[in-house]
Amino acid sequence: YEIACCDWSSDVCSSDLDVTKLALLEGVSEAYVRDRMAQAGGDEIASGKFAHPESSAALAANAFGWFVERPSVLPGVPGMEVAGPVNRVEIEYCARFPWSQGTHPWLDAAAFTDTYLIGIESKRFEPFRDAKTVRFSAAYDRPVWGKNMERYSALRDALRDGTASYLHLDAAQLVKHAYGLVTDARRHKLRPHLFYIFAEPMERAGRHISADDRARHRAEVTDFRERVAGDEVGFTFASYREWLAGASGTAVDHAAELMRTFSL
Repeated sequence: YEIACCDWSSDVCSSDLDVTKLALLEGVSEAYVRDRMAQAGGDEIASGKFAHPESSAALAANAFGWFVERPSVLPGVPGMEVAGPVNRVEIEYCARFPWSQGTHPWLDAAAFTDTYLIGIESKRFEPFRDAKTVRFSAAYDRPVWGKNMERYSALRDALRDGTASYLHLDAAQLVKHAYGLVTDARRHKLRPHLFYIFAEPMERAGRHISADDRARHRAEVTDFRERVAGDEVGFTFASYREWLAGASGTAVDHAAELMRTFSL
């Protein structure tokens, strides 16, 4: 598997946190979250990462875990063509490559319709905190992705040689997710789509996050979208606030509580 990033801050010790307690919103199954986290690996719960105030995993699990039992009210993906009603939602979804060995990408969530597999990658503080690295082993050069993935592969090569680079966006991770989705969607006979969703925090640990940084992050995501537009894996993005604005029916209260709890 691949862990998207570390949600841990070096100045906080796990002994300061109750790592056995999961802060989950009403309607999110603790048993389900624990099971999915255990399958994904990364030791999110026992290590204290999930309980950390900056935890991206906690945001994603609460945001999408509520819809596991209510997939039909999952808000639509902004900017995506009509995909049809969602009939299944999972968190911590593994989109496997077309080989058995090695690591495979884990997305924060996935939504299934009759025609689409939508992989969801969620970010919270990572765009404004973590250093971005580019690592593509030789396995990613195998001719297994198909002709309709040439734009993603061109970006892979540009990230490798430094002709494309991003300060806030983990573009290499998104390329790997797209490779996993295109393979997994073919297995399910579905169309693959990658949805990048992010928080836009104003501060982190009492330190201001500038409007320029938030705008630069959006500009980088827009650039990524333009580079891969037209390939088999569609790509769209939105902030959590933008996505939750589409909540309706029984999801409205959950959206409001999510906004309050995570200061979205």
